[in-house]
Amino acid sequence: MRFCQSCGMPLTEDVLGTNADGSKNEDYCMYCYRDGHFLQDCTMEEMIEHCAQLMEQREQCDACIDNAESRQKSTKVQLMEQREQCDACIDNAESRQKSTKGQFVNAANEELEKPITKEEYIGLMKSYFPRLKRWRQTLDVSNDDVMNVNPALAGVKELIAKMADKLPIAYISSVDQEGFPWTKAMLKPRKREGIKTFYFTTNTFSIRVAQYKANPKASIYFCDAKGFKGMMLRGTMEVLTDAASKEMIWHDGDTQYYPGGVTDPNYCVLKFTATDGRFYSDFYPRSFVIE
Repeated sequence: MRFCQSCGMPLTEDVLGTNADGSKNEDYCMYCYRDGHFLQDCTMEEMIEHCAQLMEQREQCDACIDNAESRQKSTKVQLMEQREQCDACIDNAESRQKSTKGQFVNAANEELEKPITKEEYIGLMKSYFPRLKRWRQTLDVSNDDVMNVNPALAGVKELIAKMADKLPIAYISSVDQEGFPWTKAMLKPRKREGIKTFYFTTNTFSIRVAQYKANPKASIYFCDAKGFKGMMLRGTMEVLTDAASKEMIWHDGDTQYYPGGVTDPNYCVLKFTATDGRFYSDFYPRSFVIE
């Protein structure tokens, strides 16, 4: 199933937006994008709140019918009249857009034992919306000296670099064969390339390495407890055992961990490549994509 890259509603042929030349747009719905431009001048947070209100309105309309049935005071005709009143309510609030957008919440609730509330929906959307095309925020990591980011992400690049270099501990996570996350504290990265690639040392015969070989999906987390800041990067982890990689990050004194030296078979390199991330600072979380 495809979703609108602005509001997240399911995309079907009958609700596709249009380009300037009148052709169908495959990324956006007709309620967000028409004739080659967006219909709303809003922020991502405002769009989330708007969609949440639509969801809440739909629930209120459904409740009208439920209450009438439970009180057993409505005949079939009265129920039909009640439904018409609910439909009129929807019409008065953003027309039929409300009922269509409700499909997204319904699709999410189908997989859940307990339907989500408006507050839970907003929480989910704050994680989901930053990945939509319209709201995706990209950090330029091609050059450490160049910053070309959305103002909302100003300083993020330097913050990631500072936390990776200064904090003594990083937390890395892997996924086991049953799909559960495993998290472990590690010494800070031995080397990084911008904020996209990080290198760690570890034991070749560890559970962590076995998990990464089976499933390369990974995340790393930096926590500044004093500054009340947290930085999570998501991506993939590669296990390197070639001589060049091992020599690249070898330090004097590492024999206390690997008695056999740089050629110790139980010494290997973990190479983490970030694809996106999320950080928390000043009581405000932000998500971003790294390219």
